[in-house]
Amino acid sequence: MEQLRIAKVLNNNVIIAEHETYKEVVLIGKGIGFNRKPGEEISVDKADKTFLLKDEKEKEQYVNLLPYIDKELLDFMNDIMLFIEERMGKQLNEHIHVALTDHIAFAVNRAKKDMHFSNPFMFEIEALYPKEYQVAVEVVEKLKRQTKVDFPEGEIGFVALHIHSAVTDKSLRDINHYHQLITQMIELIEDGLEITLNKQDVNYFRLIQHLHRAIDRVHKGEALGREKKLAEMLKKEYPLCYNLAWKLVKVMQKQLQRPVDESEVLYLTIHLQRLTNKS
Repeated sequence: MEQLRIAKVLNNNVIIAEHETYKEVVLIGKGIGFNRKPGEEISVDKADKTFLLKDEKEKEQYVNLLPYIDKELLDFMNDIMLFIEERMGKQLNEHIHVALTDHIAFAVNRAKKDMHFSNPFMFEIEALYPKEYQVAVEVVEKLKRQTKVDFPEGEIGFVALHIHSAVTDKSLRDINHYHQLITQMIELIEDGLEITLNKQDVNYFRLIQHLHRAIDRVHKGEALGREKKLAEMLKKEYPLCYNLAWKLVKVMQKQLQRPVDESEVLYLTIHLQRLTNKS
């Protein structure tokens, strides 16, 4: 059981403590700072559940955030983090405390001023991260009850992205880059095949799932099996889709700045052909 020494009590649920390895850490936990004083020893697992901010940058950002956020909202966000972790069944990356708390505080202010941001990736987010999306629906409902503020539907998508980022250790920047790349490729497909894709169609769902997995494979350096005969057949039977698939692969290579396995062309060709058959 790790013992730390309290350096500063920020409020009932947040304290700064001295850590042997990380010098100073932020401890966030229900009632962890109640009746506590600097110099006292405290166990890391003192609260029912304690979040430990070790990263220097995250710690500094969180402490700087505190004065600008309503105390009740801050306490509520602690409960929300516990709720997300419990519902997802996974430990959350510590960066979510800064990122999601900051986002929600601004979302509350925007909603009060009737300023709404649209989320262009709503359908894709729901399709790609169904569990995160469902938890985000519940989080936004809790927020509505807590703040008495009506949030636009787009907030569900934003919260889902924060949850996905926290359980996968991917940065929001990378996740948004993926979505922008997928959007760019969808536009190329619609132009190349001269069709308008139906987002409710199962083939559209399969396509974005495949594009998402393909981007993941590129990042992990994974290769699909070589299928020389299949390549020759697809090139001959479906030249439009085959050539368009190569264009998509070149876009992925350029945007991700990594090599893309040639076999991705084959699977993309099959997905594209499904779309042309459907249309």
